[in-house]
Amino acid sequence: MSIVYRPATKGDIDGIVTVFLDCWRGSYRAVLPERLIDAMTDEQAHALWTRVLAEAMPGEVLVAERGGGSDGSDAQILGVTRFAGGADAHGAVHSLYVSPQAQGMGVGSRLLRAAGDALAACGMATAGLWVFADNAPSLTFYLRQGWTPTGETRVQAEFGEPELGLTRVLDAAPTSGSAL
Repeated sequence: MSIVYRPATKGDIDGIVTVFLDCWRGSYRAVLPERLIDAMTDEQAHALWTRVLAEAMPGEVLVAERGGGSDGSDAQILGVTRFAGGADAHGAVHSLYVSPQAQGMGVGSRLLRAAGDALAACGMATAGLWVFADNAPSLTFYLRQGWTPTGETRVQAEFGEPELGLTRVLDAAPTSGSAL
């Protein structure tokens, strides 16, 4: 299967929302309260990602896309990540979602690495992210990718569930080619 990693466009919204909701309603069902899962409607997810795509700087949202026909038909978004630089050379990975049908194929690792490379290329030395404390599969994934717990926790009002802070020292900015 040919997978292309590229910056997201507004035209990717439906594929991004599908991946997000598949993760939210599938993977998260085992780690978040049912009331929270059921509260995320299709309309809310679409509004959320429409806002994210509108507010993100160019290249801060990346997708993994399985190629379709030569005209792009039947192409399918398999994953998405959103990240941004921050103060004091500390960036953030705000989200990483991989379609349940593509999990275990390296899509998440590649998207996370591309986000880290892009952050390093714009001068970030470290990056942080938050993961739901009860999301053992995602926590294990991030630890395998070199992320370490910060000891920080938070509970966002909109979710009401504890999250753990993770951080990672970024590799030096790539010297040639793109982060993708």
